[in-house]
Amino acid sequence: MLDLLITHATLPDGRTGMSVAVQDGRIVEVAEGLQAPAHETVDAAGLLLSPPFCDPHFHMDATLSHGLPRVNQSGTLLEGIALWGELKPLLTEEALVERALAYCDWAVAKGLLAIRSHVDTSDPSLLPVRAMLEVKRRVAPYLDLQLVAFPQDGVLRTPGGLDNLRRALDLGVDVVGGIPHFERTMADGAASVKLLCELAAERGLPVDMHCDESDDPLSRHIETLAFETQRLGLQGRVNGSHLTSMHSMDNYYVSKLIPLIAESGVSAVANPLINVTLQGRHDSYPKRRGMTRVPELMAAGVTVAFGHDCVMDPWYSLGSGDMLEVAHMGLHVAQMTSQAGMRLCFDAVTVNAARVMGLADVGIEPGKAASFVLLQAPDPVAAIRLRATRLKVWRRGRLLAETAPAQARLRLPGRPDGTDFTLRRSAG
Repeated sequence: MLDLLITHATLPDGRTGMSVAVQDGRIVEVAEGLQAPAHETVDAAGLLLSPPFCDPHFHMDATLSHGLPRVNQSGTLLEGIALWGELKPLLTEEALVERALAYCDWAVAKGLLAIRSHVDTSDPSLLPVRAMLEVKRRVAPYLDLQLVAFPQDGVLRTPGGLDNLRRALDLGVDVVGGIPHFERTMADGAASVKLLCELAAERGLPVDMHCDESDDPLSRHIETLAFETQRLGLQGRVNGSHLTSMHSMDNYYVSKLIPLIAESGVSAVANPLINVTLQGRHDSYPKRRGMTRVPELMAAGVTVAFGHDCVMDPWYSLGSGDMLEVAHMGLHVAQMTSQAGMRLCFDAVTVNAARVMGLADVGIEPGKAASFVLLQAPDPVAAIRLRATRLKVWRRGRLLAETAPAQARLRLPGRPDGTDFTLRRSAG
């Protein structure tokens, strides 16, 4: 007997009337109209069954700290960095853990079951690192949390920065991070990329760098990152996050750069909510959109995902852990409003994000982990449009969260008594 059988589901690739059979936490069969005895059967009623949402770029050590010790009044990147500097001396491990666990509760409720979080290693105390390692241990039964050793103030710019980062890796942090555009000079930025990629190769670790989070078209550290990836044989293990300077580069240079990124196997993460908010701040008009060239990178075969980046922290006062909100902003900023483009944006917060994180067990197919989300929407486009309710969230066959369907009650003469904001057309 099966542990779980989901029937009459629509899958993200458009297949309808599908059944998904689960045994021992794994998907054993995906077929149309499958009927079999099961301890629990869930009728999806034609709604969308999706892989879980994954966030490949987040800052969990700062999340939910909005208003501490003060609010970012300007909403700018630079004030956010200054504010984080003011907050760091006030941090305690207990408060960091408490806020991060609360955010993980939000995440699971939103069907977000995998997060890659950059953790600040600039302070010799490594307080945020120790706190996030404790969070990783505590959420392991229900959420995959990857940690990136992130030298927020620059690995070369910070006294002892490289030693701090090495110690963070020794404690068990998973990924080597960097921020080359924040080093003192372009040369130091390039040197930091080389140094950190060599460290990752030496330790057999992935790389995920904040790279060229700038409006400056001459910030070209992604070129160095792609080169070092090839030189050191790190293909498939390296990600460049943000890459916003590409929105300002001339097309001729980008025509050479994008093939280099594709050939190197470097993936890319855009953070639409934050990129469109923080970039282009020095412009009057025309004002740049602030996000990297998502459709062009995708067309070249680069794996591109979307991250949330910030939720209620020194840099961003909004957010709720909803990756469909991220996809919604992403398709608007990238002008990916074709039917295919919108579905690619859905992939950017599900399967592509999992691929960036190296999670091979994500997807609705036999043999994969039985982790998925039942959404109150008929397809991926509607899911993004509605930021659809997560009716049920499973991880490895276990139900983690459920939410009542969204339904507005109406009292209108001659009209139905409610609506769920979907469009139902009569024949003809």
